[in-house]
Amino acid sequence: MDLDAPELYFNREISWIEFNKRVLDEAMDSSNPLLEQLKFLSIFYNNLDEFFMVRVSNLYKQYMNGTWGASSDRMAPAKTLAVIRRKIVPLLNLAQSFWSKTLRPSLYEKGVRIVGYDDLQDKHKKFLQGYYQNEIYPILTPQAIDPGRPFPIISNESLNILVELSSPIGETCFARLKIPNNVSRFLFIPRNKEAKAHASLGFSSNANDNDILFLEDVIYRNLDSLFPGYQVVSAATFRITRNTDFEIETDEADDLLETMRDLVDQRRFGEVIRLEISHGASSSLSGFLIKRLDLLPFQIYRVKGPLGASDLMELCKVERPDLKDLPYTPRVPAPFNESRVGVFAMLRRYDLMLYHPYDSFTPVLDFLRRAADDPQVIAIKQTIYRVGSESPVVDELVRARRNGKQVTAVVELKARFDEERNIKWADTLEEEGLHVVYGLIGMKIHAKICLVLRRESDGIRRYVHIGTGNYNPTTAKTYTDLGLFTSNEEICADVTDLFNHMTGFARKSSYRKLLVSPLSTRAGIVSRIDREIQIHQERGGGKIFFKINHLVDQACIEALYRASRAGVEVRLQVRGICCLRPGVEGVSENITVTSLVGRFLEHPRIYWFGNGGGGGEMFIGSADLMPRNLDRRVEVLTPVLDTAVRKTILEDIMLTHISDNVKARTLKSDGSYEKVVRKSGEPAINSQQIMTRRECGWNPLLTFDSDIPEVHSAHAVHGEKKPKLMKPKNAKPKKKDA
Repeated sequence: MDLDAPELYFNREISWIEFNKRVLDEAMDSSNPLLEQLKFLSIFYNNLDEFFMVRVSNLYKQYMNGTWGASSDRMAPAKTLAVIRRKIVPLLNLAQSFWSKTLRPSLYEKGVRIVGYDDLQDKHKKFLQGYYQNEIYPILTPQAIDPGRPFPIISNESLNILVELSSPIGETCFARLKIPNNVSRFLFIPRNKEAKAHASLGFSSNANDNDILFLEDVIYRNLDSLFPGYQVVSAATFRITRNTDFEIETDEADDLLETMRDLVDQRRFGEVIRLEISHGASSSLSGFLIKRLDLLPFQIYRVKGPLGASDLMELCKVERPDLKDLPYTPRVPAPFNESRVGVFAMLRRYDLMLYHPYDSFTPVLDFLRRAADDPQVIAIKQTIYRVGSESPVVDELVRARRNGKQVTAVVELKARFDEERNIKWADTLEEEGLHVVYGLIGMKIHAKICLVLRRESDGIRRYVHIGTGNYNPTTAKTYTDLGLFTSNEEICADVTDLFNHMTGFARKSSYRKLLVSPLSTRAGIVSRIDREIQIHQERGGGKIFFKINHLVDQACIEALYRASRAGVEVRLQVRGICCLRPGVEGVSENITVTSLVGRFLEHPRIYWFGNGGGGGEMFIGSADLMPRNLDRRVEVLTPVLDTAVRKTILEDIMLTHISDNVKARTLKSDGSYEKVVRKSGEPAINSQQIMTRRECGWNPLLTFDSDIPEVHSAHAVHGEKKPKLMKPKNAKPKKKDA
């Protein structure tokens, strides 16, 4: 079979739906606490919203234009759209049934009572009438739809009510009412006492003594007040999803910052891709909307539960620790927790690694903080992709500038759904006097790198942090990511050259150690797969292990197929989209693919090649194996050169996750996933749980020369065995070793 045969590749969109099904499975897993189930249900719905806004909108554009995107499976856009609907409708029915029949009643039994209007006591209904008149009615704006007042422009993801009315003379007319989004969607109504202040109906962290009511339920009960003289015949809630995937025309983008400002405004009113409408909507209401929005049948979804169910995430904030996972406090590994030794002194001798969220993000902030304060540091360069709305990382960069450092921030304005926030960060940083670069036209800067330049006795020395995840302390608590600190001269020189490329005019034909997209990542990965094939044919024992988010790129998949054909053992853990089809006779029998969805979002990208022994060769970084990461983004994969760190990542992290038999699912050759079945007598391996229970750091045991105080960190191998002490080259022996 030719390795480019379409039957060897899963459709990317269908594979994504399978991933979101695994998120829904996690919501429906009764072993998870109830509010954790609610969290996953909310994520399931939020994922769907983004899927329609970006991926489905792109397919719809191809369908309407009669074009055909290049995909390995060669499925036509029309067929893909049809399959998407056929796959998603049963998932929505399953999610809605789970919410109404299982999760909501279970939460109710535990005191988190999400109720309907009719469930309230009369005294609370009476109070709500006053609350509605004083707090809600004044901000509602009903919009009549008639020849003089045309159908309004509906903003993306807004929640609306379409009302059918009968006039005093019996004419049928329609009006739209937008549910306000500047007040809480959830009303917390005191259960056992009178509510004495309107403010008490806002979000409450204590759900034990409150009934929780959707805001739209109160509005529905008072629709008559908005249309005096008219009779409300029927009403239905609806919501639309628009295309948010705008492309920047290179020849029109004289000023990238201003272009992005315009695109953020346009996003709210892109082409309509999906209409969600309450399941019980009358044919007159749904027909009116479909006609006005000019929609095709496959774009319409009737919803039985609450629309905009991603808002349920707000309820996960209630203070019910008994309904949540036990809190986890990240540890600070000993090398970073030793106040007597500066991080720069340590990095002159050793590479160090952090594994979030099991390791705290604090050492990354300390790295920046020390750089900002250190009088010997002369410059800092940093990429910014998603740093959050409040960022201590940005604070440290600003402080460094105020302390006289040269500070460069490469702010990626095109980070999807974070554009507006990053525009604000760019403005803030420029006002503080930093050198700000807004990314590159036609290319996203997705690399996670920080470079510190320090003047020392032997000249300028460079220190680098390279991560697999964003510089965001909040997501670092829920995303699993790796971060490598190093002062390796070749890696630091590569990072310097890359910053020069991003900020100025500097083209590189190659890098010393790094794999950099779009220049060398694909070629670097494929060449190492081919090298593993050659080694296996010569000596046997070929192994390739990847742990990544997505696997889509055809050239990389073909290389893995070649490896499988040659007998190389290929073990992949792909959290999300996987277009590779395992288990095909003569092609992929030697490839196993698992996926892990759990308490933390598995986010690191790790590439390991056996390379004939000696610990093999490993890369970590920001790049997944997708055309966008390899061709249209600036990405960085760094080699892990330290033998002990590489061994730790391979044995204690990667192999533990690949061996998971509690949360992991295995990809079958038909594209479906099934839970890993534990063999008789085999111990349960819940990889994330194992990580949280470890009482040690991830760095090798270190002993420094006498000019640096002795520092130790626990070894990462389950805390069971202490390895032999590693010493710097030419280190003087000590009488007493720790």
